[in-house]
Parts: sequence; C-alpha cells; structure tokens
Amino acid sequence: MRSARLEAALDSGALVLPESGTIAVLRPRAGDDLSALPKDRLLVVQGFKPDHDHFAARGYRVATEAGEGHAAVLVCLSRSKAEARALLAEAAKAPLAIVDGQKTDGIDSIMKELRARGEVSDAVIKAHGKLFTFAADVSDWAAQPTEVEGFRTVPGVFSADGPDRGSVLLAAALPKLKGRVIDLGAGWGYLSRAALERGAKSVDVVEAEAAALDCARANLPAETCSFHWADALSWKPLGLAAHVVCNPPFHTTREADPALGMAFVKAAARMLASDGTLWLVANRHLPYRDTLAATFREHEEIAGDSAFRVIRATGPIKERRA
Repeated sequence: MRSARLEAALDSGALVLPESGTIAVLRPRAGDDLSALPKDRLLVVQGFKPDHDHFAARGYRVATEAGEGHAAVLVCLSRSKAEARALLAEAAKAPLAIVDGQKTDGIDSIMKELRARGEVSDAVIKAHGKLFTFAADVSDWAAQPTEVEGFRTVPGVFSADGPDRGSVLLAAALPKLKGRVIDLGAGWGYLSRAALERGAKSVDVVEAEAAALDCARANLPAETCSFHWADALSWKPLGLAAHVVCNPPFHTTREADPALGMAFVKAAARMLASDGTLWLVANRHLPYRDTLAATFREHEEIAGDSAFRVIRATGPIKERRA
C-alpha cells in the first residue's frame, strides 16, 4: 500500500526527492516496501524492536531517533494522534517533509490540520490512503515528556495518559514477592515499580518500544532493575525467574489478536523456574484458558472486574526438547 503511493508519486512527479542528502523514514512497519526510495540514502527510524530488526536484517541503516540535518523526511503515519503530531514536528524541520498514511490511520484529519497551519500539496490517493508534502509550523506538536502519577511518559507509548485499568488491577492483586521478577512488555515501568514495592529483589524490565523503555529507565531505580530493549517473545533471560508480571498486548492491527497474548504466556513459562509464578491481566473476552492449562500446572483467577481478569498461574510446564 505504501509502496504503491510512493511509486505513483515519484513516477508522476508529484514527489521529487532532493538529489543528495539523507532521507529519513519515520516509523515504517515490518512489511512496508521502501524499494521505491534510494536505499543508500535512507535512514529508517524505528524504535519498536521487531520492526527495527526487520529493516536492519534487510541491510537498511536503522536508528531509534531521527536526529537532524536530513534532506527529506517521510512520516509513516501512526494511529496515535499524539505520536503522529510528534513525528510531523520532526519532519517539518527538513527542507522536504512528506507524510503517508491510510484512511484508518487518520490521514484525512491530519491533512486538514496541516492545511490550517501552512501549505499542503495535492495528495496522491491510492490503496485507501494518501501521500503528500507539507510546509507548516508545527513546532508545538513536538514530543514532550509528561509526568503522570509520578511516572514519566511520552506521546505514542501505550497508556501515555496514565496506568491502564488492567495494570492497576494486577498491581493491586500482587502479594509479597521474593526473588527475581521479570516484567514482560513493561512499557514505562508501572508494574515493575509495583513489583519492587511488593518486595522483589530485582526486576528485569523487558520492553520492545525504545521510547517506553527510556521512560522506564527514568521511572525505576537502576540499582535494582535491568533494562532490556527486546522483543518479549524472543528475549532469553540469563537465569530463570521466580515471577513474571505481564499485561500483554492483544493488538497487532485494529483487530484483537488473541494469539499475541497467548505467545506472551508461553514466553513467560519459558522464563520461570519450575516453581515460578506468572501474574497476568487480560481482557475477559480473550480465550487464554486453554493456553494457560497447557502451559502451567495450575491457574486461577484471583481478581478482576467486568472487563479484566487477573490470573495467577504456577508451575510452568517446560517444553520438551527434540
């Protein structure tokens, strides 16, 4: 979809790239085809570890932050409006600022907002999305850290406005914890701090989004926490843990994907000692019961409300090696 718009814009002359200089591409996702652009001049800017590694494995120069001095910047629009605005503020610093996105990403409303602030080119419309260039003063959209209930967050990270309901329920249900804890998909560190307050000796903070992990570093004590920028599904701890706390994501697109949360449950089981415990919060409608039964010797609901259930699962069933 993105490649179709890029090719159409370049072929028609609606988009003319500068003859030299770096072209930064902000937040493309794994599967985005960037072959219409000159690979030797591209800098892919992506802080989500699986997507970052996807482009790195294909020979692209990759970074987690854009920096400055680019000849052109292409924004791959985010569904988060706060993050999208922050990305556009980065792009507006370049001589050529380009934005591309699907209708479901809010491209129409972003185009309207940019028109109210400056100049916007005619859009290339293709594959249920639009691509256009803009020149506007959007410096006030730049990402600014905020303090929420004593935690630092930034636009675009999960639950940037404060701890989500599920995490609050899980934190309240945690008993006294002993030994080492892994916070799997830790975000900006809410559950990690709760684990420390319940007596955890140390916490491995595992998070795939670099911006969220940077917040966690600011929110948590370095002397008792280890920070890992990693895909939770493939990360391997140096040793097995006594506990895993987890509020797993369940979206890869706009639709719920229960398989993602189930994969977190299986990953947690691999990281736990034989008598270890998983403390999990999940939306009630998600079908995790069979996965929990196949992965742990015991599991039970210990708290919750009408929307969420908090689960304690003990005794991970280790996968047999072939």
